[in-house]
Amino acid sequence: MSGSRKKKILNDTLREVLGTSLYILFVLVLAFLVVKYVGQRTEVIGESMEYTLMDGDNLIVDKISYRFHEPERFDVVVFPYRYAKKMHFVKRIIGLPGETVQILYDGTILINGEVLKEYYGREVIMDPGRAIDTITLSEDEYFVLGDNRNNSKDSRWEDVGNIKRDELMGKVWIRIYPFREFGKIE
Repeated sequence: MSGSRKKKILNDTLREVLGTSLYILFVLVLAFLVVKYVGQRTEVIGESMEYTLMDGDNLIVDKISYRFHEPERFDVVVFPYRYAKKMHFVKRIIGLPGETVQILYDGTILINGEVLKEYYGREVIMDPGRAIDTITLSEDEYFVLGDNRNNSKDSRWEDVGNIKRDELMGKVWIRIYPFREFGKIE
């Protein structure tokens, strides 16, 4: 084999390795950007959102749409738990910024003094927690509840409390596992 032939093979090999390396780098950077700014996978641990979400469900959280519009009542959202690193909660928004929220002893939820019509709660709330007294949300706060109202650590409890707008990581968008339950979360 001639020297020019060996040189051509070496150049072709180097070009192929460089091309493949750049492609892999591009895919890794793109994956990082998607996870950081667009969507994130999270797993449900516990029963606080039954029957909407079950223990072990794997979800994709939409991290971008709240950049274009404000969170809405009944959105299922993800936010970090303040007292444990890398622990995230999944709950449903009930109270919006500027509203008052109260939960009566009979489990009735009042928003600005009017009964909230909703069908997500699995059962009647037995313990209203701190929401037995009227809670006034500031202009950047949300009140969240788990759908399994009597088995949920949520805004009724001091250690969770009202959730600030900048704490919301995003809206739960789609369940990806278990496969038989695959679909958009409403």
